[in-house]
Amino acid sequence: MRRLLLLTLSLLAIIGTTSAQEFDKCFTNKTLRIDYTFAGNSSEQYIALRDLSSTEGWWGRRVNLSDVPLKGNGDLTLYDTATGEVIYKTSFSSLFQEWITTPEAQTISKSFEFTILVPMPLNNVTAELVLRDNTGKESKLRHTISPADRLIRDRSKQQALPYTYVYKGGDSKEAIDVVILAEGYTAEEMDTFLEDATITTNEILSYEPFKSHKEKFNFIAVASPSVDSNVSVPQDDAWRETAVGSNFLTFYMDRYLTSGNVYAMYDLATNIPCEHFIILANTDTYGGGGIYNSYTLTTAHHRDFRPVVVHEFGHSFGGLGDEYFYLSADNNDEMHSLQHEPWEPNITTLVDFESKWADMVTEGVEIPTAVTAERTKSYTVGVYEGGGYRAKGIYRPTDVCRMRNNTAERFCPVCERALERVILHQTVATK
Repeated sequence: MRRLLLLTLSLLAIIGTTSAQEFDKCFTNKTLRIDYTFAGNSSEQYIALRDLSSTEGWWGRRVNLSDVPLKGNGDLTLYDTATGEVIYKTSFSSLFQEWITTPEAQTISKSFEFTILVPMPLNNVTAELVLRDNTGKESKLRHTISPADRLIRDRSKQQALPYTYVYKGGDSKEAIDVVILAEGYTAEEMDTFLEDATITTNEILSYEPFKSHKEKFNFIAVASPSVDSNVSVPQDDAWRETAVGSNFLTFYMDRYLTSGNVYAMYDLATNIPCEHFIILANTDTYGGGGIYNSYTLTTAHHRDFRPVVVHEFGHSFGGLGDEYFYLSADNNDEMHSLQHEPWEPNITTLVDFESKWADMVTEGVEIPTAVTAERTKSYTVGVYEGGGYRAKGIYRPTDVCRMRNNTAERFCPVCERALERVILHQTVATK
């Protein structure tokens, strides 16, 4: 047994060394921040480069650099300009890509901020950013980035905001750094924020698969004070000056709390290890939102804060889709096209179910799957109609799950597997 353990450790060391060599061959230990603007409407989308800046240290993944665990609604690929080799790729979604499916996007064009962090390349690279709508139609922007460009702003001397490691599972070069920002907390309320950040961290790490992989995570609370306490609630005509300018009534839905000030989020995290954002809103009004590889934003003082922050982190970290649905029309109805397979790993239109959790459905379980008391209690994996906000045409893996119910005690097995795949993709070399 000891010999087997030593052999396993030796193999892991070789894999880690190989990954480090691949990273060092293409990148320096610096972060390149790329600010984009997404603009358009339901029929046309455009991408524009806004700004480039840099800081010392790269805190993101150093393994599996050229592939992604999820397709997302968009991706950024870096090609070595001289050889054409893919040296880095990341995928994401954005508030803009949700907005273009709403009724408002049929009547007006709007612009949205988006930021991506990548390791600083050693040599010139060609960046290709692709946006996809819910039918798969693509918009693209290709541009060259030279690490010697004098217009890349050096932010490395900027003073970082005070921050605290609420939980440290490992070194930032290997672990996943989750920054928790304070939204709507005044300078005098930072002790409350730290308490809320601690609750957030403990709650997330109490769920599988985060619990089994807690050594792969760091949670960092950043003291980002606001002028006003609480956040903006337009339906009550209450507008407040806060750290990231969040507001309810996103897409004219009362409980949808988001922020369009993405550049500000990254400004607040400058020179702090950062890969994912959780933004805690100092309010007891129910609501929030989570966007894959963009941010989680949720209210910290509602009675359902604990299950909701885990649910929203399922969106932003793992790209999980909502498994709940409405019996009447809603502004989210068109987010998923019934003629296409959604990219989220835990919902399906059955267009390409084999790419989802078909391997996890036990023989004898019918498709679609009927809801029974026994199946609900046992988290039996099947194909249950209703999900992605639609009662018909979209299916979920189980009848109860953290991505559907605030009362669920866990993520369903399909969601747990999907989350674990993302964790391992960011931390363990697979080739």
